[in-house]
Amino acid sequence: MKKFILSISLNFTLIFCHAQDAVIHLYPTNWWVGMKWHTVQVLVHADQSLTGSKVTIQHPGIRLQKINTFQNKRYLALDLLISPTAKTGDVKINFTNNGITQAVFWPLDKRRKGNGIDFARGVNATDLMYLIMPDRFSNGDETNDRVVGMRDQSLRRDTVFNRHGGDLKGIQNHLDYLQDLGVTALWLNPVLENDMPDRTEHGYAITDHYKVDPRLGGDAAYKDLANAIHAKGMKLIQDAIYNHCGLYHVLYQDQPDSSWFHRWPKFTQTSYKDQVAFDPYASQKQKDIFFNGWFVRSMPDWNQENAFVEKFLIQNAIWSVEEFGIDGWRIDTYAYNDLAFMNRCNQAMYNEYPHISIFGETWVHGVLNQAYFCESNLNIPFKSNLQATTDFQLLFYGIQPALNEKFGWTEGVTKIYNTAAYDFVYKNPMRQVIFLDNHDLPRFYSVVNEDTARYKMAMSWLLSFRGIPQLYYGDEILMTGTTSPNDGYVRQDFSGGWKTDAVNKFLPAGRTDKENNLFDHIKKLARFRKQSTALQTGKLMQYIPTDGLYVYFRYDAKETIMCIMNTSDESKNINFSDYTERTRGFHTATDVISGQVYAPQFSIEPMNMKVLKMSL
Repeated sequence: MKKFILSISLNFTLIFCHAQDAVIHLYPTNWWVGMKWHTVQVLVHADQSLTGSKVTIQHPGIRLQKINTFQNKRYLALDLLISPTAKTGDVKINFTNNGITQAVFWPLDKRRKGNGIDFARGVNATDLMYLIMPDRFSNGDETNDRVVGMRDQSLRRDTVFNRHGGDLKGIQNHLDYLQDLGVTALWLNPVLENDMPDRTEHGYAITDHYKVDPRLGGDAAYKDLANAIHAKGMKLIQDAIYNHCGLYHVLYQDQPDSSWFHRWPKFTQTSYKDQVAFDPYASQKQKDIFFNGWFVRSMPDWNQENAFVEKFLIQNAIWSVEEFGIDGWRIDTYAYNDLAFMNRCNQAMYNEYPHISIFGETWVHGVLNQAYFCESNLNIPFKSNLQATTDFQLLFYGIQPALNEKFGWTEGVTKIYNTAAYDFVYKNPMRQVIFLDNHDLPRFYSVVNEDTARYKMAMSWLLSFRGIPQLYYGDEILMTGTTSPNDGYVRQDFSGGWKTDAVNKFLPAGRTDKENNLFDHIKKLARFRKQSTALQTGKLMQYIPTDGLYVYFRYDAKETIMCIMNTSDESKNINFSDYTERTRGFHTATDVISGQVYAPQFSIEPMNMKVLKMSL
């Protein structure tokens, strides 16, 4: 390793023209001493040409290794090597032209303490995740509902396409409610700036990677929320998008050069056909369309083979975790990214934060399709290092048909069994995120035609099966909605999150008896799960379903949990002797919801599920 002298002054002169009194932005906006990612590429963007500028840095422990130029003369990229003993404080970067110097200050701080203990702890099967769309959950600060200068000035709660005013303060105000429900980790839809003309409520068209959307409260509100979450022993998951950005992102509106985004002779949308990623017979043309085609017209597709783009995105990921104290990382549209880039990006995160968890959205059809994009046991040329995915297979080919189809050899609840049987392809199936719905899918209460009995069964399955369970905001109060005619209807407001709401469903008094019954059902299961090592990290044993009856066990050295799902329209007899591998030595079983104690022989009602703790 090269030694650093106490103070280094390196001059690089660019033979160009004029740069005086420019408005200059630096990305990343700051960094830290002691990071493993200590060679930082600072992207400089000015509102006028930087040609002719001489760039100098005089700061103990900082070495300016290289200045990179671009076709667009308003950009430079400074490669900085930061010593482990570099002095903290503002790093002064001088831009000198014609004898006039303009100084820009780049903060270099001490890194956050408690890596893996107080933050970057990771999310695992001991957790219960809760997904929130901030704009639709609660409005805690009405002063930021509209922000002067931003393109989208809509604020209409009577439409599903406009902003409604929910924010990070609103979420913070209801942490007690979430903790009471049994939630241990919050996953928020993207919180970074989305300065787009419309449809900004969802957050997936980022326009500034280094600014939390001011309509959500900005950086300060995000830090306050993270601190409040950690103070309660809970975790925070950030939603990241590497595949694309918003059309009004500064790096698209004023591009460093023509290679930062994928370009086509005419607009080309991705095919959404993930099979070409692993199809041994796929044409290169169709691979290009899948990976490089734009997701939608308003979301330019990053060229992740560009080394500068790669560093911009990786550094932003590391910066976000360190700046805000993030615990887990969810990656949107994972399959559409350059997968080699994703491996490098994931590895950079693992190197910096050994305990962090990363899972990707893989909205695909087929267990093998899904397994291709994460750590697997597949003997294939490409090996992903993504820890886990959102398990769409156990939704589409598991719990959904289990409760909506008649039982058959391959139909109904048999599909849960069949899908789970493929878990051998995953390196660690217990890391998979299981769910009933999310911001893109029909509300599960609507999927089961608002049948409360079936909905309770789904919740019992979610909180007792393998993997990391995830609720979607409002699941616990029977919120409804389908994606027809559009997905806005599954993103309705949480009643009580706005001062003008007539009904406050955050409180028991504001909920109907049916809603309170379901809320209590989830709460009891979640609380039991929180202290049950078998449900959290225990092994899974499942039995082949017969006539609509599906039985599985979660067990470890400490306890055994028997889970019985009767999807038929008639009662079924249960006998411990049919499951002796797991019931041997046990003489009773206690329903973790009702407290009822069962003998070795009993019956279970039609369309019912029981989660039973076995006792000697």
